[in-house]
Amino acid sequence: MIKSYFNFFALLLILFVSSCKNEQTADTATFPNKNLNPIDRYGELLVAVQTNHVFPDGKTFVDCEPKMPSEEILEAYKMQKDQPDFDLKAFVLEHFALPETPTSNFEADTSRTTAAHINALWPYLKRDADAVENGSRIALPNAYIVPGGRFQEVYYWDSYFILLGLKEAGEIELIENILDNFAYQIDTIGFIPNGNRTYYLGRSQPPFFAEMVNLLAGIKDDKSVYLKYHDALEKEYAFWMQGAEGLKESNAHARVVKMPDGHLLNRYYSNTQTPRAESYLEDITTAEESGRNPEELYLNISAACESGWDFSSRWFADPNKMTTIQTTEIIPIDLNALMYNLEQTLANARRFAEDMEGARALEAAATTRKDAIDAWLWDDSKATYVDYNLKTEAASPTLSLAMVYPLYFKVASPQQAEDVSKTLASQFLKPGGLVTSLVNNKQQWDSPNGWPPHQWLAVRGLQTYGINDLASDISERWLHLNESVYKRTGKMLEKYNVIDTTLVAGGGEYPTQDGFGWTNGVYLDLKK
Repeated sequence: MIKSYFNFFALLLILFVSSCKNEQTADTATFPNKNLNPIDRYGELLVAVQTNHVFPDGKTFVDCEPKMPSEEILEAYKMQKDQPDFDLKAFVLEHFALPETPTSNFEADTSRTTAAHINALWPYLKRDADAVENGSRIALPNAYIVPGGRFQEVYYWDSYFILLGLKEAGEIELIENILDNFAYQIDTIGFIPNGNRTYYLGRSQPPFFAEMVNLLAGIKDDKSVYLKYHDALEKEYAFWMQGAEGLKESNAHARVVKMPDGHLLNRYYSNTQTPRAESYLEDITTAEESGRNPEELYLNISAACESGWDFSSRWFADPNKMTTIQTTEIIPIDLNALMYNLEQTLANARRFAEDMEGARALEAAATTRKDAIDAWLWDDSKATYVDYNLKTEAASPTLSLAMVYPLYFKVASPQQAEDVSKTLASQFLKPGGLVTSLVNNKQQWDSPNGWPPHQWLAVRGLQTYGINDLASDISERWLHLNESVYKRTGKMLEKYNVIDTTLVAGGGEYPTQDGFGWTNGVYLDLKK
């Protein structure tokens, strides 16, 4: 069965490669297998490396740089693997260069302020325009910022919150470089992948590109920013809405769902139904434990990765069991608030391009989406925003900080914003800020963890509706936690334990990472 998955994914990647423009496929002239997913590129070697725990982290191998053409490495592996003295790890180290950690040479000095520490880190997290390499990295034409730790590539939704910090640091050219990279990916790939790695080509991440455009336009006070990225915004919207026109009532295609009342809403999805190359062992283990159709399970795992919340009780039928993951059955409130913003931003771009009819069409789509959000993603009984479960045909019982997105993107009415603020204050506010959900199940996007993007979206969203006391309280608690952990450890972390502030956060498939891009950006913006 694994072989059939390889063949299936190989076909998808062949279709992907053939659809890319010359800039992208040029990589294959030098490295013929460059754009293949590592599962297909390394086949049985990857399976052996990942299932035998050659490295503590499955991401390490797929980030390695081959020292010779991959087909030669595979040929050597097949010839040597059955020899009595064969050493798999030694073979890998002989044929691959290990990835480097961007901040490995950075020395923290806790006598500095937190802000000074962050600004000293930017050069270590910055990556210049990529040369085409033989590994899994997709080359980008401009400089960008990586998050840190195990994450040594650009990440889509992380980057918006990184931009907030770059703005405070005065790095406006770098902000524009990052937007140009995303526009380049939309143009050459057709969408913005999770990250610039070939193993991320099956999925995107929360669509923050429109808000990045809004941010840069605000910095420059120049409508030409919308004109510059107009085509990219159109293609981003087309990616998320692909198949919408052909949907019948109560039907779904890819990332679009037509609800029983005819409204269109979006869900997270994936273009693949295979294990993740970077988490191969975890995925095949989950599939074996679940007893489910593996392809269905892998689709839902990858869709959860597209959400950025990998993993959370939001996506589980049983909030304590990963094996019940059902991401594609969930209509998420955060995604649909982001899509509302994308429609409004694209309407502005069309207006600046003097396409008034097109602008009115997008304004109407945004208005209709707001009505759909009110109809399907607002729960009167809980007086807050929720996800909707297509399978149960009911609001999801799992409350999460996704409820703050409609406030930030101005979807909520004043009364809805007030109701959400009461839920935040009574159930989610903890000593270190806002907890991500009320479920403690050892998943990293659940209790007791708090994450930087949600603190920022909550604070700015509450301020939009004049709920300033709660916004200030959240901000102060979060900043204090960031500062106290920095003074204890010399690090800015990707997430924090907001309930017991003497502990660091945990849960998930890997140890808590430091660096850390979006934490730095949110800190600098809230501290100003």
